[in-house]
Amino acid sequence: MNGNTATGNKSKLLAGLLAGSFAFSTASAQTDARNALAQAGAQPPAQAQRAAGATANKLALAEPATPRDWALRQGQWVKRNWGVEIVGMKPVSSGHMLAFRYKILDAQKAKLLNDRKSKAYVIDEATGIRLAVPAMEKVGELRSGSAPEEGRTYFIVFGNPGKVVKSGSRVSIVIGNFRIDGLIVA
Repeated sequence: MNGNTATGNKSKLLAGLLAGSFAFSTASAQTDARNALAQAGAQPPAQAQRAAGATANKLALAEPATPRDWALRQGQWVKRNWGVEIVGMKPVSSGHMLAFRYKILDAQKAKLLNDRKSKAYVIDEATGIRLAVPAMEKVGELRSGSAPEEGRTYFIVFGNPGKVVKSGSRVSIVIGNFRIDGLIVA
């Protein structure tokens, strides 16, 4: 029985030695490959992928990809300067109209948004097409016109003939002097 244990230990030792030498030769080959790439001025694939990912992340930071990203970046500026929180913009009425919703945080700063004398329109950033607020005979323009109250959510509906603006489109909203760019339609 002692002979078998000694043989088993020798086998384990031999297996460990072989595995260690294999790992050392693999690591040595990888180091040699990295050195050859560095001399040629190239980056190893893993480093190149990380560098490409970092570049993509920088681009993603510059261009918000989702409505949530937009709200985190430009939304803070709008809150501070105009006293409103942008709830979002989404297609309604089978895509023939766009509903823009905003919440009033500071009624005095946000007074312009509910002023019906201020013309409101959306500009599709891809095509440059302007979309206006439709006016109904008995109702008037499809937008809130009451005095702004803090904590309430208001809306403006824009026409979207031909369904030019779709989910994922970037738009600019202009209401008098108020202008926000790069809003992503949900």
